[in-house]
Amino acid sequence: MRALAALLLAAALPADAPPQLTLRHTHPSGVFSFMTPPGWTLRAVEGRTDLYEAAGDGQIVRFVYTTGDVGYDSLHVTCMLERLLPEQDASPHLRYEYDFLSAVAGDYRILDSAFEITYDAPIAGQHEWRQRNVTLVGKGHSLCVILHAPLKTWRKSKAARALQEAVLRSVTLP
Repeated sequence: MRALAALLLAAALPADAPPQLTLRHTHPSGVFSFMTPPGWTLRAVEGRTDLYEAAGDGQIVRFVYTTGDVGYDSLHVTCMLERLLPEQDASPHLRYEYDFLSAVAGDYRILDSAFEITYDAPIAGQHEWRQRNVTLVGKGHSLCVILHAPLKTWRKSKAARALQEAVLRSVTLP
């Protein structure tokens, strides 16, 4: 009975609102933009001209962009192999939440997959992360948005989930 009361109380409490997305950033290619809350850091990933990263509020969002309409299923698989650490530093066992959901939005084809991954070494103090890959291909552009969140945060924080969704939805392509 106490467990039920605790669940009802937790459900009745207001969820923390995610930070507002107030800053619009343009990718170095100049082709697309996205929004973040204040305080997020942006950087090109060393040694990679195709990989750009935004991080803040405990989350990491990476963008893999290439010109041209690349095969969206092969690009999606390639982007699913993008990790926060080299592949050999992560468990080979992924736990899929869902895989290869497809959609069309205007002139863009979309694939969406999400899974949990465990790293050998902690990243920002966490070994277990959730990774979501959203691939958009169309109108001469190919983009993967790779969203990373510590698994504990993802499971417990509605605000963290809402923030990640808001950053994803803020991406604008021509």
